[in-house]
Amino acid sequence: MTKGGMESVELFTAEGKGRGLKAQKEFLPGDVIFAEPAYAAVVFDSLTHVICHTCFKRQERLHRCGQCKFAHYCDRTCQRAAWLNHKNECSAIKRHGKAPTENIRLAARILWKMEREGSGLSEGCLVAIEELQNHVDSFGEEEKKELRADVESFLEFWPPHCQQFGMQLISHIFGVISCNGFTLSDQRGLQAVGVGIFPNLCQANHDCWPNCTVVFNNGNHEAVRSMFHTQMRIELRALNKISPGDELTVSYVDFLSLSEERRKQLKKQYYFDCTCEHCKKQLKDDLMLAVKAGESKPSADTVKEVIQLSKDTLEKINKARMEGHYHEVVKLCRDCLKKQEPVLGDTNIYLLRILSIASEVLSYLQMFEEAADYAKRMVDGYLKIYHPNNAQLGMAVMRAGVTHWHAGLIEAGHGLICKAYAILLITHGPSHPITKDLEVMRVQTEMELRMFQQNEFMYYKMREAALKNQKIQVMPEPSNENAPSLFHKKE
Repeated sequence: MTKGGMESVELFTAEGKGRGLKAQKEFLPGDVIFAEPAYAAVVFDSLTHVICHTCFKRQERLHRCGQCKFAHYCDRTCQRAAWLNHKNECSAIKRHGKAPTENIRLAARILWKMEREGSGLSEGCLVAIEELQNHVDSFGEEEKKELRADVESFLEFWPPHCQQFGMQLISHIFGVISCNGFTLSDQRGLQAVGVGIFPNLCQANHDCWPNCTVVFNNGNHEAVRSMFHTQMRIELRALNKISPGDELTVSYVDFLSLSEERRKQLKKQYYFDCTCEHCKKQLKDDLMLAVKAGESKPSADTVKEVIQLSKDTLEKINKARMEGHYHEVVKLCRDCLKKQEPVLGDTNIYLLRILSIASEVLSYLQMFEEAADYAKRMVDGYLKIYHPNNAQLGMAVMRAGVTHWHAGLIEAGHGLICKAYAILLITHGPSHPITKDLEVMRVQTEMELRMFQQNEFMYYKMREAALKNQKIQVMPEPSNENAPSLFHKKE
């Protein structure tokens, strides 16, 4: 079954997994299998005044809708593009007196679209909204209570003059949002800023070691003529060679957890038991639980003790980060690493988690040499665990490259930046803002590396002079959030 822009994929029934997508032709790493605009999307409640409600880019100064005073846009282009979806919302917010929560706003946008276009298949969609999984039957008591509260709030917000929908359909829409809401990120891909529904993407089944990745593209409204604008969309991209007939899979969770932890998370959030090869055979679990090799192998009790200490330290670190006590975070990391290093192997996830936090926070504090050492060890561990074309791996390698560059370690910095660029070309594509940033860094570090190779002394002299004249670029403040996960799940 194919429809509008979806010619390269086919909907099929996957054994034991319900519907799935499979390839109709061959794809190579980095190929865009399909791009899909959102059926409906909204900005998170906490960010409605700093994120454009059309393209989801973070901007310094946004134009506010003069009618409802709630929606914000980059410019007139984005405001005009939003009007079809914002028109009903605008008058409903004015009537209601305030904007409701993101879940209510998203459900309302979906139902207004159904009112406009009718139920059934929308253009370019392989499945209708009514056919998407809602998993309401699997909800626990707390989730059912939240669902009832959402439905009540929705009925208060929904205007009496609009088409009235049955309670069953309204509950279904909230169930779909809960299980299939896709996380939208800002233009750098570093912060989750909203949630959208993409019916075709919802058909891609999960695999912990997938053959595809999903990237959010904010579109481009900068062209002078609107016919050359590209709209906000998700892109499903191939991670390795895919043959016709292969199932297309994506990972709903980060791979950097033990198979048992991933399975628990998938069951809790998406209501299915993962049967992928990596979970069934517990592949890579041995690496993630590695202990120090050698003659004096630590005892099982010592390993257990250090892992418990690591878990306790991670909790303390989270608390210190929330309060902005970054020097305390560094002390906790250093103390923990002293205990971990004689006991845990280089790929142990508890060691890698501490190394990741230490390198990020030390970079922010401009203690680049120590940060670079930790970042290098973190990347060496990640490279043995992650799929070679994993987006999170690419971002981690990029961070490590920038840290080495700031530390004056130009050879290692350039090498890591080139490695990150090669990964992100596949996962994000050449036109994504983060890939473009990396390309600029790659060219700059290559130039500096040539200078370093010709005359080391002169290179460091010029670097010193440049740093005196120009304050070194501060790394972004460490975030407590992990990289945005694929699907948005209301906690």
